[in-house]
Amino acid sequence: MNLSSFQFAQPYAASWLWLVAGVVALMVLGLRRRARLLRLVAEHPLLVRLAPSLDLSRAWVRAGIAAIALATLTLGLMDPRWGMQVEQVQRNGLDVIFVMDVSRSMLASDATPNRLERAKQFALDASEALEGDRVGLVDFAGAPAMRTPLTLNYAAFRQAVQNLEPKAAARGGSMLGEAIRMAANSFPAGDKGAKAIIVLSDGEDMDSNPADAAKEAFESLGVRTFTVAIGDSRDGARIPVTGADGQRRYLVHDGQEVWSKMNPDTMRDIAQAGGGAFVPAGTAQLDMAAVYRDSLGNLDRIDQESSLVKRQTPRFQWFAAAALVLLVVESLITDRRRVKAGAA
Repeated sequence: MNLSSFQFAQPYAASWLWLVAGVVALMVLGLRRRARLLRLVAEHPLLVRLAPSLDLSRAWVRAGIAAIALATLTLGLMDPRWGMQVEQVQRNGLDVIFVMDVSRSMLASDATPNRLERAKQFALDASEALEGDRVGLVDFAGAPAMRTPLTLNYAAFRQAVQNLEPKAAARGGSMLGEAIRMAANSFPAGDKGAKAIIVLSDGEDMDSNPADAAKEAFESLGVRTFTVAIGDSRDGARIPVTGADGQRRYLVHDGQEVWSKMNPDTMRDIAQAGGGAFVPAGTAQLDMAAVYRDSLGNLDRIDQESSLVKRQTPRFQWFAAAALVLLVVESLITDRRRVKAGAA
């Protein structure tokens, strides 16, 4: 079993472990309270005579098994993957470049756990709908950078998405227009297949004219630009920063905490100018695989040569099966042991 390629496709499901911890804490408190009440009824020797079949240690075993089952189920929800499977896929002529905002405003937590992590998850979800489409990745803040050129290596794309960090950008601020221009110029010249850019951002921009960039890409190169707006457009959220002492604070400008709001107008204008579609994700969870199919499914595609594509093998079913077995075992254990006939 090769674990060198091990990763979680849905790492943010780890937040469910807090719920598991809460359930375990409740079980422990309940068992301790039960033991305390029994001690009020009778001391241990008398309790053994009054209820010879009662065995509290079995209740602790059941609680332990249930806790392990819940933790195992959470690992399954995180979609663990390892090993590679090679598939022969028919190239259908669609090239897609994801443009990801990694500016500091994407650290705002109005979309949990923050906008950047939500954008990364959207990109990973959309990658599940890739059926022979080549995919690339550009990130941007103060300046854009090509992280993954167009490729059929979906595992490399997913790894690049997961490695994105706000500090990856050269300087602060959002230069969305420059990122769109870089992405548009990254498509091979002469290809007849459909080309698309998917922008995942909160819409903040430092006067880089992103709508003009999208319009030029559409009219000159035939590249359509789709936008996914992430964040709260009404109240917004503060931008966390880490001070020199390592303490978490919030970004301050002119003595006031900065509140960042998602700008739907900018994102809508980009999509309209770029011949694409605007997806106001806001702070909600979306099925980005379905959005990808619905938005890009009607683009003209040209069948090209088939290619070998490597995909990571999902293993979540192993963890789900293990959790189910543990829950069945837990249900078969009772709090009472068998007592031989005639025993005191």
